[in-house]
Amino acid sequence: MRKKILIITDNLPDQINGVVTTYKNLAHQAILNQYEMVFLDPSGFKNFSMPGYNEIKLSVPWKIGDKIRKINPDYIHIATEGPLGLAARFYLDNNKLKYNTSYHTKLPEALKKLLGIPEFLTWKYIRWFHKHSGRVLTTTISMCDELSQHGLKTDILPWTRGVDRDIFKPIDKSENKQIVLLCVSRLSKEKNLDAFCSIDYPNSKKILVGDGPYRATLEEKYKDVEFVGFKTGSDLASYYQNADVFVFPSTWDTFGIVMIEALACGTPVAGYPVTGPRDVVVTGVDGYLSYDLHYAISCCLKLDRDKVSESSGRWSWSNAWDIFKENLIDIK
Repeated sequence: MRKKILIITDNLPDQINGVVTTYKNLAHQAILNQYEMVFLDPSGFKNFSMPGYNEIKLSVPWKIGDKIRKINPDYIHIATEGPLGLAARFYLDNNKLKYNTSYHTKLPEALKKLLGIPEFLTWKYIRWFHKHSGRVLTTTISMCDELSQHGLKTDILPWTRGVDRDIFKPIDKSENKQIVLLCVSRLSKEKNLDAFCSIDYPNSKKILVGDGPYRATLEEKYKDVEFVGFKTGSDLASYYQNADVFVFPSTWDTFGIVMIEALACGTPVAGYPVTGPRDVVVTGVDGYLSYDLHYAISCCLKLDRDKVSESSGRWSWSNAWDIFKENLIDIK
């Protein structure tokens, strides 16, 4: 009989973001390894849209304990710190059930940018939320260090990510008439997308893939940027494959799966030398990091796309699954 892993997440399964991508791929790996992954998400509860962010659903997790008991899992993993994660934490602690958690998003920085909430208050919540977790999985060694520096006392472990190489792979790319600069992102204010849209690089075309609440503002401000909306699968891969440089302007992501998708397609990454990019990009091999994005792009254009693709080989979902599986906690 397959062992059952319950994932509790405040993300809907049809959302397009790194968290959803991670668990969808882990669910596939779980089946291959004789496990079953079951999800409790907002679709199972009354929920409403977060003001200004229609794609984010806030749940009313009524009787979450009944649902957990019905699922009867062998392991429980709380993926997010939102209403569902919070309700699950109370239930599990009150019933002396063990679990582990993960830290995917720089929540203090995001809430400060979006809602003006002081970071020290959110860090206090983060420390409290994760303090009973058997293990906290986060994206990189840098994020482990950052969480420790902010006072988390629980075991914190780096947890890699992967890429679907059946979809994201190199092609025989023809030379573009213009240099194609690509960014793939959720279009929200905290993603620092103005830094990409305002780039004035000679003989270049800027393409922004994605959607979100900040799109209308960006489209009004930057008439020279091509906005193409959300793309997935082979359609998304085609944008990576035909770009000359992938630009990652965010300064607050804990990882950025879009970067390794670009690398797998042979497209080098230009970004800032901050947490996320500095844990993914090998400067001078598969990208370049600098606080001057114009300079980073120039350096990326000189890189060998075959070597960029080869460098991405260290990222795999099987490795991500192995780390996840080895750090599951028996609930009793």
